[in-house]
Amino acid sequence: MTLGTALKQARKAQQLNQKQAARGICAQSMLSAIENDRYVPNARLLLALCQRLGVAVSTLSLADDFEISAEQAFNDRVRQMCNAHQYQQLKDWLLQPTTLEHVQTDEQTQAYYYYLGVACWQVDRTSDAAQQNLRLAIGMAAPSSPPTTLTRLALISLAVVKAHHHPQAPVAALVTRALADIDAGAYEENANIVFYLAGLVAYEQHDSQLAVARLTQGLAFATTHDSHYMLANIYQLMAQLAMAAGETATAQVASQRSQVFKDLFKEQINDRL
Repeated sequence: MTLGTALKQARKAQQLNQKQAARGICAQSMLSAIENDRYVPNARLLLALCQRLGVAVSTLSLADDFEISAEQAFNDRVRQMCNAHQYQQLKDWLLQPTTLEHVQTDEQTQAYYYYLGVACWQVDRTSDAAQQNLRLAIGMAAPSSPPTTLTRLALISLAVVKAHHHPQAPVAALVTRALADIDAGAYEENANIVFYLAGLVAYEQHDSQLAVARLTQGLAFATTHDSHYMLANIYQLMAQLAMAAGETATAQVASQRSQVFKDLFKEQINDRL
């Protein structure tokens, strides 16, 4: 669901016409443009509309989760544990034989190994299990050009893990594969994560210039697709890079922008840098 559609549905649920919903906030024509996805509101305007319509901003647009089973209850459980950062519980649950019984297709198996790799990484960053499971996820990728978003995430996640263990690890090929032709095909918000993690890889390898370049590409990619997903994290990492470079003013601006997106969209910030 797009931002405009979500606002339009909320307005109709409140039994308001566009003139009533926009009164004192913006012109009716602007609200019409927003609802038809012809205009992206700034943070202040969006917050005002959400307050008028009784909408929680954080519910407007969420990145999709990947399915590990045909049974929605299993997919919902993965999402709930990930959102709550319950990675030990997620790891233990994924390793249960009863869970494995419900993983059937190649796509579900790839998602399973991806989530298991992420869980292993979050639980113990010294273990090799994360790399092993992410490699299995990559190995399950169906031949396709360009790669799916899930394959891109497995590739870039493996690069992050390897760079964290060994800052000079040769991960350029993984990053290149993750980013290759990322504009091709239908847009998925999860693709925003790839740019953030690509910047994080360069950050781990102490290449600030490359990190900023990748994060800047990520900002352009997300905003081109009218998405806010991951912007708080991207700006936060840019703030840290600027601070490390002694660019205090730039760091302050980036930090403020990160806080705006965090407050508006309740985005969780990676605080383990």
